[in-house]
Amino acid sequence: MRGIRIAAAQFEHRDADKEYNLSRIHALTKDAVGRGAEVVSFHECCISGYTFVQRFSKSELHDLAEDVPSGPSCQRLMEISVALGVPILAGLFERDRGEIYNTYVCVDGGQLVAKFRKLHAFVNPHLSAGSEFVVFDMKGWRCGILICYDNNLPENVRITAMKGAEVIFMPHVTGCLPSVMPGRGLVSPDLWHNREADPVALRQELNGAKGRGWLMKWLPTRLYENGVYGIFSNPIGMDDGQVRNGNSMIIDPYGEVISECHELGDDVTVALCTAEKVTNSSGQRYLRARRPELYAELVAKQNVTPVTEPGWKLKYK
Repeated sequence: MRGIRIAAAQFEHRDADKEYNLSRIHALTKDAVGRGAEVVSFHECCISGYTFVQRFSKSELHDLAEDVPSGPSCQRLMEISVALGVPILAGLFERDRGEIYNTYVCVDGGQLVAKFRKLHAFVNPHLSAGSEFVVFDMKGWRCGILICYDNNLPENVRITAMKGAEVIFMPHVTGCLPSVMPGRGLVSPDLWHNREADPVALRQELNGAKGRGWLMKWLPTRLYENGVYGIFSNPIGMDDGQVRNGNSMIIDPYGEVISECHELGDDVTVALCTAEKVTNSSGQRYLRARRPELYAELVAKQNVTPVTEPGWKLKYK
């Protein structure tokens, strides 16, 4: 199996401005292809925007959502893929038979290659949660998708790896959020708006405990313990009045960051992923060492209903 060059992108999306967001997806994909990328991935709900829908009614959310793949945004994404000659992965809200999902798609040319619905949807009470893991073939590699909160549960990454994924795309909208964890919290929007005059102050916040520092507590572990590549994408800049830290990155099966966006703005990063690292990783040995007969408690019926909730207060509650 040959190596593959994959890009993770970041940009400051505009809420509900699909035309603008798709224009940035087009421009950044073109940039990534110029740097040798064979696949380009973007963040969670990058087409529509994300956090601002917290207080939407079901009808408002339905109007923002689209059919997949027949809706205009997926069709436009396919046009970009045809024009630039690479598969593209991006997120939006999907409507289907009265239900609304946080969905991430992979298109290649004029075809929908994969569609994944977030397993742990929570940002709006009218969102439905997905119920299936997705693993698909792309350019000779087995790929999976998990959206944001899905990656916080080790079980989801483990199962996706067990289903054969060698690369897991991990689109997020996260970082710089209120938290009880030491050092975490919001970043002042003033720092973002003053970033050209004082980039150091902003960079210290985004790369510190509020942003990248928090990611490093758990994200590389998901890839190390399963022996797979992780393609982490995240917006940069303002998102519903809060600052997001970007830090889109590619992490190898050893848990090492091999490429990362460092710009305080829209950016792409490209890395070569090789089969040898997957084969030689500790995580692949750990998968072979599993003893499922000891793990019955992991799938035992719970006495309480599962609840997906972030560590910060939702606006609709």
